[in-house]
Amino acid sequence: MKTPYPFDEFFASDLEESISPFLTPDSQQWGKNLALKSAIVAAILLLTAFIISFHYIILSYFFLSIVFFLVGVRALLSTLEDFKNFEINIDVLMTLSAFLSIIIGSPLEGALLLVLFELSGSIEEAVTLKAKGTLQNLYVLAPKTAILIASDGALYEKSIKEIEVGTRIFVKSGEVVPLDGKVIEGVSSVNLVHLTGESEPVSVKPGELVSAGSSNLEGALTIEITRTSSDSTLARITQLILQAAASKPKVERFFDRFGKKYALLVIVSTFAFIFFLPLLFSLPFLGQEGSIYRSLAFMIAASPCALIIATPTAYLSAISACAKKGILLKGGITLDALSSCKIISFDKTGTLSTGELLCTAMEPFDLKALQVAAGLERQVVHPIAKAIIKFAEEKGAPFLPITDVRPIPGYGIHGNCEGKEVTIGKIEGATTLRIQETSYTFSFSESLRTGAGELIKNLKDAGLEPLMMTGDSFANAKKIADLLSIDTIHADLRPEQKLALVEKLSENKGLAMVGDGINDAPALARATVGISLGKIASATAQDASDVILLNDELFLLHFLFDKAKKTLRLVKQNITLALIVILFATTPALLGFVPLWLAVILHEGGTVLVGLNSLRLLKK
Repeated sequence: MKTPYPFDEFFASDLEESISPFLTPDSQQWGKNLALKSAIVAAILLLTAFIISFHYIILSYFFLSIVFFLVGVRALLSTLEDFKNFEINIDVLMTLSAFLSIIIGSPLEGALLLVLFELSGSIEEAVTLKAKGTLQNLYVLAPKTAILIASDGALYEKSIKEIEVGTRIFVKSGEVVPLDGKVIEGVSSVNLVHLTGESEPVSVKPGELVSAGSSNLEGALTIEITRTSSDSTLARITQLILQAAASKPKVERFFDRFGKKYALLVIVSTFAFIFFLPLLFSLPFLGQEGSIYRSLAFMIAASPCALIIATPTAYLSAISACAKKGILLKGGITLDALSSCKIISFDKTGTLSTGELLCTAMEPFDLKALQVAAGLERQVVHPIAKAIIKFAEEKGAPFLPITDVRPIPGYGIHGNCEGKEVTIGKIEGATTLRIQETSYTFSFSESLRTGAGELIKNLKDAGLEPLMMTGDSFANAKKIADLLSIDTIHADLRPEQKLALVEKLSENKGLAMVGDGINDAPALARATVGISLGKIASATAQDASDVILLNDELFLLHFLFDKAKKTLRLVKQNITLALIVILFATTPALLGFVPLWLAVILHEGGTVLVGLNSLRLLKK
């Protein structure tokens, strides 16, 4: 079976077990979302057990035993681990309630608790898996082999893992540079947009450094390796992603903070009632009127069915509403994080701008000279060439035929037009056309993404502070920022610098970051919330992010932040409602005024009310 991971690297990668290269494709499919699959099977078996319990009680118990095995074993082991660590939480309460229900003859209620808990937990787990897939996309991007140049000039292929510093490799036009190195021979242009965000190709010549992952656009290059594969640019980005994901603070939800105190209070109260009820009311310990029965009934009635679904149902409703708008959320906790953000950061190239170069001016403007430029540039495939050709079309300047065309790698293109020597290329950083002694300079900018200006205004009105982070030059970044009224610009950032800045801002104020390139991936993983675009973003950026705008519609960000705030308010409402219902279910059970089955009905009624309240978030 072909896999992008060498066996010796898989275990060090911390990737999801279901993509292990040791497993067959069928086994990998079975391993995905295994907990969710078990919970669904258990729910079906529980319903079957309930239906047949009226006529075949023994068979019903058989199905219940399978339910307890499927969803109860993991919960029981987790509870034992919590006890070992002296930790009491709502998971412990749920497990104790479920298994103690067997003692007082209510196994159906106990099984229901386990199934609800496992379903909510496994759904949360299934939708929050994200950053681990990032590594797979980086492995696919990076070449696995390089063409080495032997001492006698012969070329042969070798794994990049076996290539040492100082080795010389040959990179053809159109190939991806496999390792970091220094150019020894050849002149070309390389595209760094996925690594740095720089929209214009960069010229390289002997003595200059090139990074692994760069696309060689023009001439062939001989490169002397300066870093091994384990220390290459792509390898360092991989490590940054892992470190960022590991250090990303988990947003502690209101329910989590409350849950530990609630669970401890219920458990302590249960055991206290067992011993104090006989003293207060002269009750026996045993029997259906005894303190043990009443206390266990209290614990079961107080078990958090409504609390369990209070959070996930609200989140799932909000996630569904967002999905209808083309917004993919990787887990409900993302909504908590969004509501805490005070800053929103944007990458420039491909995010606020389309990444497409536009030719905006020609100085001095000359229609015939523009025709010459278009005739030269139609000979090559290059972002700058496309922009000049489009500019010529808009100005009504059909290209003139060029003869004796000769490309100059890393610089431009040379030819002859009507007996005159003509050249177009980079001169002192500017794209210049020379017709004999006369020079013409072209200016470029990036086209703004549709609706970007209105989006920034809406986000400001909502109390968010927009800023720009980019690997592109400050001059290019400022052009876009000025058009959009973005006051804060951080430019010329390498991935590690962007990550450090994101970490600082996330800890201080809470930061949502919008990006699309590989260079954004570590920062997206570390931001309070990482947001990427669905159509143009690299797969690495998408996997590292928490939110994906599937149709690249940035204007939906305002809707997203508003939905997050509404969800947080509704979650708090649900928890309050669940607690009120639990109070009315537990007190009668404890005092013996109503039988356990009625207390459970009251309790489950709260579950229905909480669920109906959550459905309000489905509104667009």
